[in-house]
Amino acid sequence: MSVFRYQYQFNPVYRKWCDIIGRTPANVETPGQIPSLPVSFFKQETILTQYPATHYFESSGTTQTRNSRHWVPDLDLYRQSFNKAFELFYGPVTDWCILALLPAYLERQHSSLVMMADELIKDSRHPQSGFYLYDHEKLNNTLSLLEKSGQKTLLLGVTFALLDFAESFPQQLKHTIVMETGGMKGRRKEMTRAEVHSILSSKLGVNSVHSEYGMTELLSQAYSKGEGLFECPPWMKILVRDEEDPLGEGTIGRGVIQVIDLANLYSCSFIATEDIGQVYPDGRFEVWGRLDNSDIRGCSLMVV
Repeated sequence: MSVFRYQYQFNPVYRKWCDIIGRTPANVETPGQIPSLPVSFFKQETILTQYPATHYFESSGTTQTRNSRHWVPDLDLYRQSFNKAFELFYGPVTDWCILALLPAYLERQHSSLVMMADELIKDSRHPQSGFYLYDHEKLNNTLSLLEKSGQKTLLLGVTFALLDFAESFPQQLKHTIVMETGGMKGRRKEMTRAEVHSILSSKLGVNSVHSEYGMTELLSQAYSKGEGLFECPPWMKILVRDEEDPLGEGTIGRGVIQVIDLANLYSCSFIATEDIGQVYPDGRFEVWGRLDNSDIRGCSLMVV
């Protein structure tokens, strides 16, 4: 609640939104009542508190859509968020070799995902950790060496690139976690998450496929260790609202996903996404797809 009061006071765009819908610190009593700023505002406005920002992250979008811009005054806050979240879910990053297959992201600037992957690669201090653009043969050779040595490995890839790699180099991975994120980027036909995971599991020999849920407008990530069921770090929370009631209170159940991300301290911590899903009583959640008429963008369009 203190973050809500702070951002209402110092974020003029968010304050105006709260005033318009009639929900202010004077009448908001629970986290579910805190107004969520529509994620589309990041395409039109500078969402920022009183601190100046020289760095921004930008969504991938398409040539027909306007990209979101998330201004970030303090990159260290982002570093703390993704480092602590990774360690919570996967243990010390120094235990891992991290291979990043992120072609659609590496080909543009201002990607928050590329920054996160780059920092984790460096922090792992493993000589084989690194980025792979389209060199699938080199990636395959590296994986073979790591598998033979029994090294714990994370293969983080954009969905379409992982599918391309798995079809070209099927194998049986025993010491590697495969984690997908980002969707098809228009490079392949859309599939459900279940279909994608079934193909990757079959081709790469893994029992489950992990997933990362994040977006340009958030400085935190949720992770799934299988079956598309995501968990948040303690400073992030997912609620849903009724699709027919955009100003309704956040709750659990089925609906449009709303995110509370306290790492967004200097922008806006309360975001109404364009994703549809379900939140369970224990806080875990699923993402089913996108709202009708919402812009196609970098995140997955898959519906379970």
